[in-house]
Amino acid sequence: MVSVTDLGIDPAAGFTSVDEANATAFERLDAADPWVVDVAPARDVLPGYRDNLVLTSGAPMAWPDYTGGQREALIGGALFEGLADSRDDAIAGFDSGRIEVGACQDHAAVGSLAGIYTASMPVFVVENRTHGNRGFCNFYEGKEPRRLNYGCYDEGVHERLLHVNTVLAPVVGEAIRRRGGIALKPLIARALRMGDEVHSRNAAASILFNREIMPAILDMCDDRVPGVRETMLHLAENDYFFLRLSMAAAKASADAMVVPGSTLISAMAFSCRGFAVKLAGLGDTWFEGPPPIHQGKLFAGHTEDEITWMGGESPITETVGLGGFAQACALSLQEYQGGSPEVMIERNLEMYSITHGENSTYRIPQFGFRGTPTGIDARKVLQTGVLPVMDVGLAGRDGGQIGAGVIRAPRECFADALAEHDRRFGAR
Repeated sequence: MVSVTDLGIDPAAGFTSVDEANATAFERLDAADPWVVDVAPARDVLPGYRDNLVLTSGAPMAWPDYTGGQREALIGGALFEGLADSRDDAIAGFDSGRIEVGACQDHAAVGSLAGIYTASMPVFVVENRTHGNRGFCNFYEGKEPRRLNYGCYDEGVHERLLHVNTVLAPVVGEAIRRRGGIALKPLIARALRMGDEVHSRNAAASILFNREIMPAILDMCDDRVPGVRETMLHLAENDYFFLRLSMAAAKASADAMVVPGSTLISAMAFSCRGFAVKLAGLGDTWFEGPPPIHQGKLFAGHTEDEITWMGGESPITETVGLGGFAQACALSLQEYQGGSPEVMIERNLEMYSITHGENSTYRIPQFGFRGTPTGIDARKVLQTGVLPVMDVGLAGRDGGQIGAGVIRAPRECFADALAEHDRRFGAR
């Protein structure tokens, strides 16, 4: 367990009430100001990173507990990084501890689906300029359904990852540095007004980001920086590029919420084993439950029995009032993940019943520019029976993306978190 002292907070400051703690946590979240300031290899910027470490999504687990696509993704990460010569050698390396497995969020990072990080992989460095902390996320691999974060590793995946490392990331990083960093919060707010919810739909945000770096890109063309044309063509055809920036921005924002006694949710994630949440008032302690409840729309040729869970930390976007909590901004998602405009609007309105307040920056035009429901309160989840909704991609048991849909967090996580909260702080 992580104590208040472990969090670097003076216990003598006192804990007066849950409502006061929640108000402070919400204010810290709402005031966050995430800027992307750099791109760098994970080994150079993630706190506590080691060259033999492979990170993955979800609450920390021991290597033998990883199964299916998440296990295969870890093996693929070890092979890509050159930590092993073969699949069997990678397994032996994890078994012996020669290759280490870790949790993304223990290193201030978040991972999409399996969420694999290796030492050489480039990451976005996002700085919360209000509170001084940082969040990280690695790069989108491209729109090919077979991707490392979906449990696949083959020659094509290897080549695409290498292309990110050697061409795309250096150009994007140089453009960001030449711009002196880019403020992400106003960009996200505008994308919501243009039809995104910046989880399962990032088309507008990706275009807006491309526009932000364009002055630097033009200068780089004049300077004959290699890879510029190739990089911009890649960004132009990949609408999901911005997801990793929205995730890193959400992580940097949510990590600032730590306030003793708060019952607001500061992280949500899942692994091959199940779903888990953190409370802002209990630091780094995860509370785990079964896999999420899902509804979705599958790509042609796939069936429900193929759906599998292999991790995912993109619900950090919902944690800060985006994604499923801004679903009414992105009604076009019905074509991608199923449902109807009426259901999406109803689902979004439902989230106001389980959140502390409304976001002062992220607003929903459909609701008269009402702020998105923000700051999930575990107490309200149990009181109302309303479970947080998230927009996600769906993975197949044989690897790759096979569809998209919505999931609901399991009730058990919130019940266990509040039980520990009451043990620590007394009755609510």
